[in-house]
Amino acid sequence: MLHLLQKPLETAKPSRRTFLKMSAGTVGGLIIAMKLPNMAEAATGEFVQPFVHIRPDNTVVVIVKHLDKGQGIATGLATLVADELDAAHAQVTTEFAPSNPAVYANTLFGVQGTGGSTAIPNSFMQYRQAGAAAKAMLVAAAAKDWGVPANEITVSQGTVSHASGKSASFGELAGLAAEQEIPAEPALKTPDQWVYIGKSFPRVDSKNKSVGAPNTYAMDFQRDDMLVAVVARSPRFGGTPVSFDPGEALSVLGVVDVLMIPTGVAVVAKSTWPAIKARDMITIEWDDSGAEMRSTDAMMAELAEMAAKPGLSVRKDGDAQAAIENAAKVIEVDYEFPFLAHGTMEPLDVVMAFDGSKAEVWSGSQIQTIDHNVTAAVLGIEFQNVAINTLWAGGSFGRRATADAHVYAEAAMLAKALHEKGTSGVPIKLVWTREDDMTGGYYRPMSAHKVKVGLDDEGNVLGWSHRMAAKSIIKGTPFEPMLMKDGVDHNMTEGAQDTTYAFPAMEMDQHLAETKVPVLWWRSVGHTHSGYVMETMIDRLAKEAGKDPVAYRLEMIKDDPRKANVLKLAAEKAGWGTDLPNGRYRGVAVHKSFGSYVAEVAEISMDEDGIIKVEKVVCAVDCGIPVNPDNITAQIEGGLGYGLGAILRNEITMTDGVVDQTNFDTYEPIRMSDMPEIEVHIVQSTEAPTGIGEPGTPPIGPAVANAIAAAKGNWVTTLPLSKHDLV
Repeated sequence: MLHLLQKPLETAKPSRRTFLKMSAGTVGGLIIAMKLPNMAEAATGEFVQPFVHIRPDNTVVVIVKHLDKGQGIATGLATLVADELDAAHAQVTTEFAPSNPAVYANTLFGVQGTGGSTAIPNSFMQYRQAGAAAKAMLVAAAAKDWGVPANEITVSQGTVSHASGKSASFGELAGLAAEQEIPAEPALKTPDQWVYIGKSFPRVDSKNKSVGAPNTYAMDFQRDDMLVAVVARSPRFGGTPVSFDPGEALSVLGVVDVLMIPTGVAVVAKSTWPAIKARDMITIEWDDSGAEMRSTDAMMAELAEMAAKPGLSVRKDGDAQAAIENAAKVIEVDYEFPFLAHGTMEPLDVVMAFDGSKAEVWSGSQIQTIDHNVTAAVLGIEFQNVAINTLWAGGSFGRRATADAHVYAEAAMLAKALHEKGTSGVPIKLVWTREDDMTGGYYRPMSAHKVKVGLDDEGNVLGWSHRMAAKSIIKGTPFEPMLMKDGVDHNMTEGAQDTTYAFPAMEMDQHLAETKVPVLWWRSVGHTHSGYVMETMIDRLAKEAGKDPVAYRLEMIKDDPRKANVLKLAAEKAGWGTDLPNGRYRGVAVHKSFGSYVAEVAEISMDEDGIIKVEKVVCAVDCGIPVNPDNITAQIEGGLGYGLGAILRNEITMTDGVVDQTNFDTYEPIRMSDMPEIEVHIVQSTEAPTGIGEPGTPPIGPAVANAIAAAKGNWVTTLPLSKHDLV
């Protein structure tokens, strides 16, 4: 499907020059004055701007341009607007923005989309400016209406007031405010004036999720005339359908049709269960001539062989090879990391209605611009004739951020087929079952690392050589021109290539493997394995040097004070260096990812059979200005649990190209009994906000591995831990 994306993405994405023209008269890229394309005219008495709507009933609606998939971004953006607007918490609500990259682009990507823990960093100033501009316009409206100077008017908790006793709610002033001139440079609050920023603002989505409000997620989205489809796809990646026999499928009550599409054979029914039941009755002939037929053991052996040889240079500081050749001691370690599924609570789903000329979509769209373009291309209609309604998503961890928008492409194939068969304009919900998603690919890439470190007589590092092999997430996608330079995929090596550990000489190479298994970013992407390698190697080197692991790290990161600060904070709060009860051990890891610094100290217990349990994890995090501390804590806790579950038992394996794991019985999620006590300490910072959705994940694996090494004297280099009978 990638070729379908190339041209539409080019035409839909404005150039930098065009974008600047469209933003004329704005501040810092804030398109507050721009009229929204295809938006209905504002109702009388309503204030409508791209990021802030104020309704006559006094509701403040924050328009959220990023997908909230559980990471709390809607609450974060509402916090920013509410603070600068001086709104009351109770009057603020949120709605997802329409798909419109000209207005709602993630300015770090150039397209409308969410990922890379960029939502708050990208939007921090933009949404504050939107709130401040709206406030200035409310004040101007009141000043004009009351005949008083604007500088005598105050705003607090959603009320605009003057010393004369005049006051009005936002809703009462909304219509008049909409007529005011938009300020060129809205005054922003200083940190000492913040009311909500830096404090815990209750989640805006809690109520609807708690009561099971309808149509919150695409999976529970309903329309009276809606049809549901499931697709039988090849059990091997790269396999294609040749022919099928529906058997008794068409006789299942509720089944409407069985048809072949390029990706497989689809069953269309009036509800989900008849579609699934009928799918099991179909006999399909598959062409596996272009499919991946290998087992994962053979694939890993290939990666290990590649990592043993020089590859594409990613980093080269000094002559690491010469330093290693002349070293007093050389440590050489091989690492292997498996494919990992995302395991979202809500599997993939899309609802689409197509009448032959226009399409409407309801889904948890993560990169709206790509999903929008692919939908239009498959349906053969113009970009502006597709409307995407973004819904909440029950998790993603990278799974919904596909470069080929394959789920939307498949839904569009079905919607188009239904239109051609005379069922025009009827919404169809494409459902991926848990089994479909678990066996459907788009995994974290399998990877192999080989590290060689040369030491002097005192255990000091002289040279570091690091090679890795994996399939590229970026190569062959529309992101390649933007994200790959000289053939290097930095998503693979991030967290190692950019390490701030001070090595006299360091070189890093990568090999790009080929397989039909589709791969994708997985929560923290390259950091999830490179961070494990770096932090377990550093622990090993500390032992070689006869030094405490925390003290050794601090020596190596003297030029990275923020990293050193979180390490010291976590160690202090965890009681590092104090005695532990028998059978208890500690391990530490510190890592920077997505601009944020996280240190974690894991305390484990080990029984007489060598079975471990992670009892407690103490974390310290520096993510710049903490917009919502409670949400930061939740993201660290969630990211830590997600990473812990992966290292304990998770792996996707294949036998002769067929995936072995199909559901949570064979790909076990973390259990409540696995979760440790978690203590999070947030650094109070004046630095610009950085990512928080992913940085909690990378340190937990190596922290636990280092605790195991403290107990057993050796480090685990092949994951998951279940391979070694440790859990």
